[in-house]
Amino acid sequence: MKRVYLDHSATTPLDPRVRDAMIPYFTDPYGNPSSVHAFGREARAVLEESRDRLARFIGARSDEVFFTSGGTEADNHALQGVARAARRKGRNHIVISAVEHHAVLHSAERLREDGFEVTRILVDQYGTVDPVDVRRAIKPETCLISIMHANNEVGTINSLAEISAAAREGGVPFHSDAVQTTGKIKVDVNRLGVDLLAISAHKFYGPKGIGAIYIRRGTAVEPLLHGGSQESNRRAGTENVPLAVGFAKAAELCDELMDEEAARLRRLRGILRQRIHGEFKGIIVNGHPTEVLPNILSVSFDSSVAPLDGEALIMGMDLQGVAVTSGSACTSGSLEPSHVLHAMGRDEKTAKATIRFSLGRGTTEDEINYAVDALHSVVSRMEGFVSG
Repeated sequence: MKRVYLDHSATTPLDPRVRDAMIPYFTDPYGNPSSVHAFGREARAVLEESRDRLARFIGARSDEVFFTSGGTEADNHALQGVARAARRKGRNHIVISAVEHHAVLHSAERLREDGFEVTRILVDQYGTVDPVDVRRAIKPETCLISIMHANNEVGTINSLAEISAAAREGGVPFHSDAVQTTGKIKVDVNRLGVDLLAISAHKFYGPKGIGAIYIRRGTAVEPLLHGGSQESNRRAGTENVPLAVGFAKAAELCDELMDEEAARLRRLRGILRQRIHGEFKGIIVNGHPTEVLPNILSVSFDSSVAPLDGEALIMGMDLQGVAVTSGSACTSGSLEPSHVLHAMGRDEKTAKATIRFSLGRGTTEDEINYAVDALHSVVSRMEGFVSG
């Protein structure tokens, strides 16, 4: 049986060139980057070179980029770190969107339990955040705005430049979860106007277990982790030099390949969309029609056309050798419908009967066609969904 991986938004395979770049650094230099002797200085030099390369990738200064264990930690650090620093000045209001990743939603909920006020901005039918709504939500007590760059389930891209303009007018720090966009479209912290940004290596063919938080100079943020003075006192813990090398290499490769790869993925996404829309009844395409990531296609089977068991749909595709999911990998085991699709107006049954296809560097047109054929096989017994 053929195996097709169409879940690149959950994680991407490690690029062999990234693996090769990392391998030497698992053994030498092996010193602790915080040590002052020659072994430590060698490791520190490699770490800082990797930081420099990553900073250039997102248009930042090297002293504004700090390594984390991944995107979740970076999001937590941004929300909790800014909130704790702002509370000393009497500011205790946070603005987020209703479709944020759970790393942001749950961090905000924890802050609410600690006495912060949290405003959730609603989205339109495409999952887009309106900058006007963000501007209206700002109060004198607002200490942080956090709006994702692009949604991890439906791929809709938000206008961060407009949102950041509203944040600047209100004198409020602006954070964005850019885990899904970095490496797929251009991410420049200055053009976007963000003060904090979260990214993760394994989302663009780098190693798992490492991410980064960008913190613009002058932004007040308390540490999330306490211990040593690593990462300029921003994040305690011995840095992982081999993973930092892989992170930087993955960023370098994406920078070189991004335009060409985005065009290729848009073409494949178009083929996938056209076939699914033309060959199945009751299909709803989720996300913005144009402002969308080139590699994500989310489709729902309309519950008003015929009932469909969403869990059986995903498992059926897996039995056909096709790896897809219904939404975020962080909630794929949940029986609850997607909070993103609910916010976009989907009913519960339709939201559950959803497939997210996320294409990647190795995806071919043959695999796209195989996936659609597999979908035919899975739903052919379900009345009302297959055309003709």
